[in-house]
Parts: sequence; C-alpha cells; structure tokens
Amino acid sequence: MSLKNTNVVNPQSVKKVAIVIANPAISTTTQWPVGFWWSELSHPYYEFMEKGYTVEVFSPNGGKCEADAMSDPNDASGYSSTDLISQGFINTQSLKALVENTKKVAEIDIHAFDAIIVAGGQAPMFNFVDAVDLHKKFVEFYEAGKIAAALCHGVAILKYAKLSNGEYLAKGKTVTGFANVEEDFADNAVWTYNLLPRDKHIMPWRIEDEMKAIGANYIQAGLWKGFAIRDGNLITGQQNFSGAETAKVVIAALGE
Repeated sequence: MSLKNTNVVNPQSVKKVAIVIANPAISTTTQWPVGFWWSELSHPYYEFMEKGYTVEVFSPNGGKCEADAMSDPNDASGYSSTDLISQGFINTQSLKALVENTKKVAEIDIHAFDAIIVAGGQAPMFNFVDAVDLHKKFVEFYEAGKIAAALCHGVAILKYAKLSNGEYLAKGKTVTGFANVEEDFADNAVWTYNLLPRDKHIMPWRIEDEMKAIGANYIQAGLWKGFAIRDGNLITGQQNFSGAETAKVVIAALGE
C-alpha cells in the first residue's frame, strides 16, 4: 500500500474539493424515501473549511437533495441529536442552500479541483448504478493522480468505477466502507421494531461483500468506529462516523 503523495496540484495553492452527495431515491427493499447522510457532508465540509479550502457541492443529477431522516439532528428518532456540526450546517442558510441547489457532477472541471469525495447515505445503494457521469468523473480524478475518496455507502461508487483498461479501480486496493457487522446491526434494529420482516434486508447488496468480489482488500475497524484508509490516491471511509477521519486523510494526502 503506497503512502506516496500523488497529488499533482501545486501544494502551495489553495485547495479545492468537490463533495458529491446522492440525489433522492426510493429504496427498492423498504420502499422508504432515502438520500444522503448529513454528517458525511457536514463533517468533511467543516474539516476542509478549517484548512481554508474551497468546497463545492455536487450531485449526479444536480438540483435539490434530501437527507436520510435519521441523519438529521432534529429527527424525532434522536439518532443524530448529538451531531452539533450537522445542526450548525442545517441552521446556516448559506450552507443549507448548497444542498437545495447542487451542481451536476458532469460540470466538475477536474483541472480546477484537487480532490473529489463521494458521501454516503442510503440512496447511493439504489441510484449510483445509473450515475454514469459520476462513475466517469471519479475515475478521471483517480487517473489524473488526484485524490478520489468515498465514504460509507458512497463507497458504492467502486462497484461501478472502472479504469481506462477495463479493470475495476478498486481491484488490488485496500479499502473500507460500511461493514457487514454494521449492516447486521441495522437489519436487526428494523427487525426488532417490526419495520421489516426478517427475510428482508435494508440494503439490496453489501459494500464489504462487493469490494471483496471485485478483488479489493477490504478492511474495517469494528462496529461504528471512525476509520479511513488511504491506498495511493484512493481514500475510503468506513461509515457515517468517519466523515472527519476521511477528510483528515484527504487533507494529509494533499500535503497539509
């Protein structure tokens, strides 16, 4: 696993990062509306802004995006009630507006950006299959020697990202992403509350299984542990508690 800084942009320049969030979708397994996860946008955004980076927010189709309900600190479930960074983001109108009017991924000029980071949430597992522009753009960043990062279920991009030679980008790479133990935990939670029958799963497929199937070296740090890993200019984060960790690895890779 290489730790060489492969970033090709002037290390003295102000860094610019493209964060990609998923467009809304309807889960084919639960029939629930799904979207991106707030902390996987807000936490990296915070870390990058603390470094003085310029950050722009994109989505595959552009336009208004919706977050998974449980990622909102104000949701009745209380699941994310302690996420003060997301709370601040949501209650700052200029920041929330970034989600309400995202730019299309196809509009990203890779020459103007140092890194791309693909956030997760549940929607990527259902609509990234058709996000062809995102597949291409992610590979363009990687093949240009720039930082290509994905986080949590945003790692779903690696199921579709293939290099110019036809090989999977992640083949032979050490990666992480939402772990099977975490999928099991989530499934058991919805089964316990009778939100799904026990023969149904929240996700149609699993990140860990698919990464292994395409020849990646999948690793994880344990249930709900913040974790990110770099292999060359590919960076991946484990799950929704890994937003800051992922951003910090990106920052280190950019020479900060």
